[in-house]
Amino acid sequence: MSVMDIRLFGDPVLRTPAAPVTDFDAELRALVRDLTDTMIDAPGAGLAAPQLGVSLRVFTYHVDGVLGHLVNPSLDLSEEQQEGAEGCLSIPGVQLPTRRAMRVVATGQDMHGEPVRLEGSELLARCVQHETDHLDGVLFIDRLDPEQRRLAMRAIREAEWADAPAPTVKTSPHRQGPPTGQSAFGL
Repeated sequence: MSVMDIRLFGDPVLRTPAAPVTDFDAELRALVRDLTDTMIDAPGAGLAAPQLGVSLRVFTYHVDGVLGHLVNPSLDLSEEQQEGAEGCLSIPGVQLPTRRAMRVVATGQDMHGEPVRLEGSELLARCVQHETDHLDGVLFIDRLDPEQRRLAMRAIREAEWADAPAPTVKTSPHRQGPPTGQSAFGL
């Protein structure tokens, strides 16, 4: 088991769009294991590579007993919306109502480079959108209305972890090519 430190709000890696994965190798498989172990230990419903300081487009999820991962996701979102409480392992203790699409169809790859199609609604859809946002350098608090965002920022300023020094940002050992395509978020 390899549980890693989760990067917290304020760390620049969380605001940096992640590079597409181009090498489906042992290092990527180790990253997926680290993400999975850390997510389960936290515990959380999902965890994106930037939250471990790795700027690559990969995340893991554990929703309704289903454990998985997605590399280089692209999303197709429903018009129907949902609103529900959302939090983030990188912003501990803050949970606020957040609007998301009710359903999602995500396509991408697995850690071996094989095509993956993931369809979900409600919590799985929320999780996939949240984690894909991380890959785009977007945090759930960016999606809040102005009043809720003010509440979130106040809670962050008052959190005991807020004054901790930001960890050193590591660069990925993977070759980083030019971005290819955009998610359905258009972010």
